[in-house]
Amino acid sequence: MRRVRALPLAIKIPLLVAVLMVAVGVVASERVLSRLQAVQERQLSDLTDAYLDGLSSSLLDPVLRGDPWEVFDILDRARGLYAAVRPLETIVLDDGGAVLAATDPRRFPIGSSAPDQPGDVRADTAHVDEDEARAYARRTLAVEGREIGSILVAIDAAPILAERREVFYTLLASNAAVTLVAAALGWITVRRMVRPIRMLGTHLTQTLDGPVNPIPAVMIPDPATEVGRLFRSYNALAEAIGERDALLARAAEEERLASLGRLASGMAHEINNPLGGLFNALDTLKVHGDKAAIRRNSVDLLERGLKGIRDVVRTTLATYRPDREVRPLRQADIGDLRILVRPETARKRLALDLCGEVDGDLPVDAFQLRQVLLNVLLNACRAAPEGGKVRMTVAADGARFIATIEDSGPGLPAGAEQVLTGGLQPTADRGGLGLLITARMVADLGGTLLADQSPLGGARITVTVPLAAGKPLPEIRHVA
Repeated sequence: MRRVRALPLAIKIPLLVAVLMVAVGVVASERVLSRLQAVQERQLSDLTDAYLDGLSSSLLDPVLRGDPWEVFDILDRARGLYAAVRPLETIVLDDGGAVLAATDPRRFPIGSSAPDQPGDVRADTAHVDEDEARAYARRTLAVEGREIGSILVAIDAAPILAERREVFYTLLASNAAVTLVAAALGWITVRRMVRPIRMLGTHLTQTLDGPVNPIPAVMIPDPATEVGRLFRSYNALAEAIGERDALLARAAEEERLASLGRLASGMAHEINNPLGGLFNALDTLKVHGDKAAIRRNSVDLLERGLKGIRDVVRTTLATYRPDREVRPLRQADIGDLRILVRPETARKRLALDLCGEVDGDLPVDAFQLRQVLLNVLLNACRAAPEGGKVRMTVAADGARFIATIEDSGPGLPAGAEQVLTGGLQPTADRGGLGLLITARMVADLGGTLLADQSPLGGARITVTVPLAAGKPLPEIRHVA
């Protein structure tokens, strides 16, 4: 039953038509054959009655006298007169049931016992035995109410049975031809009817792996038809989805630029802090550069300061690079997050704990995953109160990468969890587009987001992303 339900409409409807046509054909054929059988048996009975009537009127006197020769002569002459009846055997019995005369005296000699006939042979009624292709009938001879003998007759029924078989095979062939033609017409009709639905289904299936493409105008039928209206509605939906995706892409870019602005402000602060010390080291070198110990200490200070500035610039550039190449995630990317959120943690005097490590290169888009973790970390830093705590724990088990970000803030606003999981659209009180963009980026990676309560008192966001082990990393060209 499940297999039948799984068949396409283009198969099920013609199959149903064929079954119905077979059922109708069986019923109609049964009625035709039953009617033909009744007509044939009535005609055969009429012919048999005429034959027996003629014999009865001629045989009464010789049977009454017991004259077998005259009875045989009458039977022999009747065979020619009633050739259309096609009598095969005719036997005349006396009142004792013995053979008085027969058309085949060698088989049924005078005085022999009456031959057996089918038990359901009734007087004046022809009974057709299809196995022997014969019809049997019996007629009683009586004078003034006294039975003086009887006539047994066997008639050739082969022609009517052959006609019946011919009609049966004709009906069978006709029904088969009509059924095949009806099934073929049903298949062609249904195929033409479901072709637009199949086309629409193909476009909908393609949306699972890519953008929503509209149906070309040349393939849209008359807009006055139901299919035409359906296709136009789908194209309107595809256009609306395309506009929404473009809007989300622009919003993601604006969100990234806004994050970059905040990071640039922090980077300026991070660069400006060591600059004073660097200039002091230069002044010291100018005045006391001839002293080896002072020169060595000043050079070490300059090297550490410049390395710190290099790290800040490098991590910031890695966060926003339009012409980037997809590469695997490394432990250094996790360490960069501490530098990127350092301005926010320093401003609010937050305690940031980064727990766990990843070994080697993980087969996942490092840029997009790091952007997700950075967005969640910045949200956690903004949610945590001054002097609060933010903790991120990372782990990888070979099949997936898991990161948990917790804070000691008040928790997610109402509805924010459903925005993260894609159940609600973002609003101002649910966290804005940032949450939705983060959720979309995780979805692009094939991962999931889970939000719940943290033991620190605030929210806990768990990011789970599958690792494409043994597969090349796809090139990600846009977000959302």
